[in-house]
Amino acid sequence: MSEAPTSAVYRAVWRWHFYAGLLVLPVLVMLALTGATYLFAPEIDGIVYRDMIEVESRATAPMPVSALTAGVEAETGGSVVQLTLPERPDRSVRLLVGVGGEARTVYADPYDGTVRGSIPFGGVMYTIRKIHSLQLFGFWASSVVEAVAGWVLVLLGTGVFLWWPRGASGGVVTVRLPAKRRTFWRDLHAVTGAISGGVIAFLVLTGMPWSMFWGARVQQWAAVRNLGQPAAPAQVTPSFLLPSMITGEGGHSHGVAEVETETPWAMEHFMPPGSVMPTAASAAIDLDAAVAAFDRIGLPRPYAVQVPEGPAGAYAAVHTSPQAQDTRTIYLDQYSGDVVADVRYADYGLVARTIEWGVAVHEGRQYGAPNRYLMLMGCAAILTLALTAPVMWWKRRPKGTLAAPPPPAERHVRIGVLSTVAVVGVVFPLVGASLIIALLIDFAWSRVGRRRLAAA
Repeated sequence: MSEAPTSAVYRAVWRWHFYAGLLVLPVLVMLALTGATYLFAPEIDGIVYRDMIEVESRATAPMPVSALTAGVEAETGGSVVQLTLPERPDRSVRLLVGVGGEARTVYADPYDGTVRGSIPFGGVMYTIRKIHSLQLFGFWASSVVEAVAGWVLVLLGTGVFLWWPRGASGGVVTVRLPAKRRTFWRDLHAVTGAISGGVIAFLVLTGMPWSMFWGARVQQWAAVRNLGQPAAPAQVTPSFLLPSMITGEGGHSHGVAEVETETPWAMEHFMPPGSVMPTAASAAIDLDAAVAAFDRIGLPRPYAVQVPEGPAGAYAAVHTSPQAQDTRTIYLDQYSGDVVADVRYADYGLVARTIEWGVAVHEGRQYGAPNRYLMLMGCAAILTLALTAPVMWWKRRPKGTLAAPPPPAERHVRIGVLSTVAVVGVVFPLVGASLIIALLIDFAWSRVGRRRLAAA
């Protein structure tokens, strides 16, 4: 006798939930731990680099930034690419410096130019962020994170189906005791997933624009349809805090082969606006004049100033705010000092606005402390789900087997559930590629099991 339709579908969904969990569990734990840590990046940087960041506030005015920059270059033997002017008088100036082919972050006292310390670019929290995306280990490692993110959506969808009450009273929003029983672990897993599923899905979807494959394709798609950058001639958007590789090609060399600076997500494939080359010999305005212009325009501090790239480049200043709608980017002609572009959140395309907001919420910045702790709850829920899943498996597994849920007898049920899962694979191609690999492994494993039964 064949299984009842509901039971057959349940077993098929359960099987995919099981395999999706096997595929993503280790990486998911890493994402939750590094993500939870990065939510507190300002506080952690403030503790680790306190002696570099904090300075004594003085009654005297800060020294000219051009003199400070020249002093830093002389002491480090490098070339300043970008400097961030602090909001508070008791904070140092942060500079991005190319030194001997390496990018470094240097902190300098704004009053006397004393270099207070130098660290590898971005320091410990930048490394945490790169581990979080696995970009630290190259394109293919980062692609793993992208595939895992897609499989998390499969986990959430199948998890909701398995959790659905169907007349049950326990394990829906309450956890049944005692803790030694498998029911407790099943309830804890299901209830945690049900309560936090929306937050986890949000974290996955807002993290995808960082990915090196899917995110790049969305970026190109948005650019072609004018949904990213503002309308011409203002070919700039505010920073999404995604680094882009800036080289010294075609002009001034920064003394480093590749220097990472804050570059807008939507504009990574576009050339920024430049300066109008004068017909007669004309001196460019210096850094002090550029900073004075940014202050006069009313750009709030802190903001990062990037020096022009070659004679056709422009000064760029980016103010990044915890709230996405307050970000602002200004470009100045390096000869006349005129504003080339002054673009705010309202000027961005729909995709750029959505992603900028999503990134701010993802990082716990957009809505203050409640936002941060809601994202932290999502990370804690992921860790809880990752802990309870293997415990459930261990308590229910028959000895000597993988304990994977058996497939339903009805072929149409298996194909139907697989087709639903395949939709995610179409939207996220790397998930589709890993889905094919998972099917091949499942097929091989099933053949081995059948041979063992036949031999017995």
